[in-house]
Amino acid sequence: MIEISNLHDTRQRAIAQAQQLRRWARRRPWAALALLLGAGMLCGAAARSAIGMAQVEALQTADAERRAELDRVRRDAQRDVNALAARLAELQAQANRLNALGTRLTRAGQLQDGEFDFEKPVGQGGGGITRDMPPAELRARLAALEGEYRLAGTQLSVLETLLFNRALDRSTTPSREPIAGSFVTSGFGGRADPFGGGSQFHKGIDFQASIGDPVLAVADGVVSYAGTRSGYGNTVEIDHGNGYVTRYAHNSRLVRQVGDLVRAGQEIAKAGSSGRSTGAHVHFELWQDGVVVNPRKFLGHNNALARHGPGRG
Repeated sequence: MIEISNLHDTRQRAIAQAQQLRRWARRRPWAALALLLGAGMLCGAAARSAIGMAQVEALQTADAERRAELDRVRRDAQRDVNALAARLAELQAQANRLNALGTRLTRAGQLQDGEFDFEKPVGQGGGGITRDMPPAELRARLAALEGEYRLAGTQLSVLETLLFNRALDRSTTPSREPIAGSFVTSGFGGRADPFGGGSQFHKGIDFQASIGDPVLAVADGVVSYAGTRSGYGNTVEIDHGNGYVTRYAHNSRLVRQVGDLVRAGQEIAKAGSSGRSTGAHVHFELWQDGVVVNPRKFLGHNNALARHGPGRG
């Protein structure tokens, strides 16, 4: 009952206020009109403000979406650039490897200086209208270039192996003098016995030497014997592979042991006159597949043999 009474009182007060407002409007019509217009303008401004705020929010949302899309496109483009940069780095590494390999081959093949310069830029030219290259075309060209590099690398590696084998064969084939600055005192084949006992077959070549002169390996190899042999005195033998063995005899002292790896031109003994000898010299023999052969076929172009003149055998 109390709530109904309060509601009735509120309604009565509202009716009384409305009647007072109507009486005020009849007494002051212009003021009422101005009040009505002001209220309408306030409502319109409020509506326009609400619409404007909605439009601003929509523009801000669209701008944020465009910025997000731009950032995404920028990130995708940067990933593509990074991927292309990685491919370019790989190609540059391959190019450097090929240049280094080409330089080694130039030296191994003993090509003339300047005939192949792998550090010199390659001249290029051309005319016509240029155009932008699509990323897909750039990737295709890089892939093709990478394939060409791989093929070139394989071919150069095979060539390097062939040149290395050729150089290895050359370094292990007897081709040097066993003593520097000497000359031949006795050739290969039949000769008079220096001890006055008729004729004999001389298995090697004798080089003039003084006691203590360094005896040199004529090619790369491994010492297979170092000791005293009957008639030869202090002897060194070197196995060069491919069936070649060289013997250096009548030495005063040996400086290498069995199993030592020696290079062409390295000292292996000191010259002397040990064994069956009439004086200081170096006796040099060359064996091929277990058969003694004339060293002239291998050493025939060196100065010592040329100074000796025509040989026997």
